[in-house]
Amino acid sequence: MRGVRWSDEGVVVDRDVPDPADDRPSAATDGDVVLEVVAVGICGTDLHFLRDTGARHVLGHELSGTVDGVAHAVEPTVFCGRCAECTTGSTQRCTGGRRNIGATCDGGLADRVRLPRYSLVPLPDGLDVRDACLVEPASVAWHGVHRAGLEHGQPVAIVGGGAIGLLAAASASHLGHDVALEARHPHQRAAAERLGAREVAADGTYDVVIDAAGTADALARCAALVRPGGRVVLLGVSTGLMPVPGADTLVKEITWIGSMGRGRHEGVRESDEAAAMLATRPEVAATVITHRFALDDAAEAFRVADDRAAGAIKVVLHP
Repeated sequence: MRGVRWSDEGVVVDRDVPDPADDRPSAATDGDVVLEVVAVGICGTDLHFLRDTGARHVLGHELSGTVDGVAHAVEPTVFCGRCAECTTGSTQRCTGGRRNIGATCDGGLADRVRLPRYSLVPLPDGLDVRDACLVEPASVAWHGVHRAGLEHGQPVAIVGGGAIGLLAAASASHLGHDVALEARHPHQRAAAERLGAREVAADGTYDVVIDAAGTADALARCAALVRPGGRVVLLGVSTGLMPVPGADTLVKEITWIGSMGRGRHEGVRESDEAAAMLATRPEVAATVITHRFALDDAAEAFRVADDRAAGAIKVVLHP
C-alpha cells in the first residue's frame, strides 16, 4: 500500500506501508473502520512537520473517502470521551490521551487508513467526496468563528488569506455576518471577493478580528484593527512564542481568545455544521481548492502547496 512520508530525500511515496485492511482488529480497535481514501488536503501543519520536525509517519489529516461504499469526511481528533473536557463537548481539549490522525499517528495520505468509527462525518447532499476533505479545515475555521462570540449581524475582520482565513470568511458570512478580509497575495484577495468578503475598513473599527496567519505581523495588524474593548481570535497556528502588541493590548483592553481544532456545542458537532455549510455553498470548494494531484505526484504537490505566492490556496491529492 502507498503512503506519503518525509525522508532524507524529501517527500516520498512509500509503497511498502502496512495495509490496515490486512490487520485483524484487537480489543482496542474493534470500533475502528478502514477508510478507502478519496481526497486529502495539504495543510500548513503538514509543511511544518516536513520542515521542522522531520516526521516519519504517514501524513494527512484533512481527508475524505468511503467505508463500505458510503462517502464520509473525517474528524481527525482521537479522544477518550471520558475526561471533563470530552464530556462537556470540548473533545479538542481531551486530557485523556488525545491523538490526531496524520499529526501524531499515521494519517490519510495513503490508499487506506484505519480510524475510529466516531470520526466519520456523513456527507450531506450536495457535497462531493472529492471536495469533502475541506470539512476538516472548515470545521477549524467554524470553531474559530464560534469562539469569537459574535452577535447576530456583527461585522468581523480576518487577517490572513490562506485556506483557514477564507473558510473563516465563508463560515462567518454563512452565519449572517458582514466579513472583511486582509490578504497578502492578489489571488487570495480575489478568492475572498468571490466569497463575498469586503476590504477592511479603518483601523480600530472591529468588535472582533480573527488572526488566520499566525505571525507577529498579523497579530500587530489584528491589534490595530480591533476597536477598544474588542476581541482577537487566535486561529493561525504558531509553534513558538508570539509577541502580543503590549501597548494596544493595554490601552484598548483587548481580549485575546485561543482557538484550536473543533468540538461540539449544544450537542452539535462542528464538523457536521461545516459540512452543511460547504454543501449549501459549492463556490467555497471551487474557490479554495486551487490544485489537484495524484498521490504518486505528492512531491510536486507539496512543492506547489509551499509556494503561496505562485497561486496555491488548498492543494488536494487523490489516491
